[in-house]
Amino acid sequence: MAQEHSQPMKPNVIVALLIGLVLGFVGGRAASGSKATPANTPSVAQAANKPARAVDPTVFKVPVDGAPTKGSANALVTLVEFSDYECPFCSRANTTVEQLQKDYGSKLRVVMRQNPLSFHPHARPAALAALAAGEQGKYWDMHSLLFANNKKLDAESLEGYAKQIGLDVAKWKADMADERLGATIDKEQALAQQLGASGTPAFFINGRFLSGAQPIDNFKALIDEELAKAEGLVKSGVAPSQVYARIMEKGVERAPARAQQQAEPPAAAKKVDVPADSPVVGPATAKVTIVEWSDFECPFCSRAVPTINKIKETYGKDVRVVFRHQPLPMHSHAKLAAQASMAAHEQGKFWEMHDKLFANQRALERGDLEKYAQEIGLDVNKFKAALDSNKFSAKIDADSASGMAVGANGTPAFFINGRFLSGAQPFEAFKPLIDQEIAKADKALAAGTKAEDLYAKLNQDNVNAAPAAPAAPAEPAVQKVEVGNAPVRGAKNAPVTIVAWSDFECPFCSRAVPTLEQVEKEYKGKVKIAFKHQPLPFHQHAKLAAQASMAANEQGKFWEMHDKLFANQRALDRESLEKYAQELKLDMNKFKAALDSGKFDKQIEADMADGASKGANGTPTFFINGRTLVGAQPFDAFKKVIDEELKKAGVVMAAEAK
Repeated sequence: MAQEHSQPMKPNVIVALLIGLVLGFVGGRAASGSKATPANTPSVAQAANKPARAVDPTVFKVPVDGAPTKGSANALVTLVEFSDYECPFCSRANTTVEQLQKDYGSKLRVVMRQNPLSFHPHARPAALAALAAGEQGKYWDMHSLLFANNKKLDAESLEGYAKQIGLDVAKWKADMADERLGATIDKEQALAQQLGASGTPAFFINGRFLSGAQPIDNFKALIDEELAKAEGLVKSGVAPSQVYARIMEKGVERAPARAQQQAEPPAAAKKVDVPADSPVVGPATAKVTIVEWSDFECPFCSRAVPTINKIKETYGKDVRVVFRHQPLPMHSHAKLAAQASMAAHEQGKFWEMHDKLFANQRALERGDLEKYAQEIGLDVNKFKAALDSNKFSAKIDADSASGMAVGANGTPAFFINGRFLSGAQPFEAFKPLIDQEIAKADKALAAGTKAEDLYAKLNQDNVNAAPAAPAAPAEPAVQKVEVGNAPVRGAKNAPVTIVAWSDFECPFCSRAVPTLEQVEKEYKGKVKIAFKHQPLPFHQHAKLAAQASMAANEQGKFWEMHDKLFANQRALDRESLEKYAQELKLDMNKFKAALDSGKFDKQIEADMADGASKGANGTPTFFINGRTLVGAQPFDAFKKVIDEELKKAGVVMAAEAK
């Protein structure tokens, strides 16, 4: 699900993830317009076979002042969109919005607000580029170019678009660098969070929330409802130009707390220790202790660094930050970088090395690390000896195991006096938790708790007092999921079938592989696994890798290629795929011909459409006897569902025996 952090989740909360993470965070893969339905998307007819989608009647108070606007001030319906120019689902939804503008004409006004997501490195510069173009009256010209070229948003490309639409490039660059525009984006992102719109694209139609790149018919149904209401207001004497303001008068300013947490289901506080040998900044008597599990090669971890720095600056001695290691297996240099940081820590310069590593994430080879050691003034011989001896390997493994034990399976993961916060979230996400914990600390100190005992007390209090999670939505209905001609392994007559929709370039999919292997081992003969393809559009090698796997399947070696691809996710270009085929002793002429001809394209696209029709919009998504399980979840999440299904199967088999 697009972000390099993933947390365990019980099967009965998957609807929250589907709605918040898939439709919001991943953005949904539904059709973007009746005339522009992608080939890999279920048709309206397919969608019609699903239960009717319930639309929340809540009206949110969504301001439109100051934002780029297209359409008449007298429009009876206002659509406010929070979007991200690097988000593929936003670009798809843009086609839908353009069609809606054609269909509704002067009755529809469109207002754009910025919500560049943290894991899209070019999204914020693109948002600044659009707003800076708006300073010269050409916001929408830039807006269209950005969505039309959302895979080319580097600085050179942005400048090219500025020239293409005839901007004064020097002024445009100056405006892009203006703190005022950056502050506008920050304000709009905060507004999105306040309204519960944590993912992109997110729409408010006369204040009513619609999440994700949904089919055009879903938009039209809501627009038509609001149009009828607005026409009623006009008939009652409200001027068309005042309709939106009148609707907003009764709007809700803030989404309920639970709605604001769509992307992350609530998690209980954990008892989190602070090892004596872990790098720390801040006093042991701090009112708040933040324990961070991180990975020096993880791009999301590097994005969290400015947030942590802001926390340190804002709260001073009231906050202590503890750094613990969680080098992820798909990051080949992460563990060596972690060892380098501890070798620097041994010489009293952990944080200097920490900053070097995060500033140079693409250069973490041994030679690079030695260079950084020199630059920060370490005893380089001692540093090299530490790396050669692997003396900190056990420490890093212990950190990693401790992180897994408390649920820090992805990075970055933070525990604020034990309260979990996952991912590279903005300062505004940390602030309320920190403020709450400081208030608790002040009460504890007033009641006689010693400052040095604060963390232990507050951490334990949070563990003891963590409220039960709100009642989760019901698990989605069991769906009929056909195996078809998908590659399968396991007993033919196994009572439990797991159908996985996956993407060979998705790091969360690779993380699920060992879990599925454990499932096969623990339930030998009782479970079979089928593999279906869902190559996500922002993974440039994913579809070619899917084709390679099917070309191997044609020669009876799908699972061997499956393992090769997941073990080498960073090398999925054509040359690498041919190398893996050779290693598996495939008929190379036949393999190459299959890739050249695209003979498996239709099967892959059919898998994608089938998955999308069942809600498998993000990867990995699993259907266990038709029951949905989303994400790279731990073995226990699979075990719970499998055991329930085996119990049912036992009952069924007993009944059949009679």
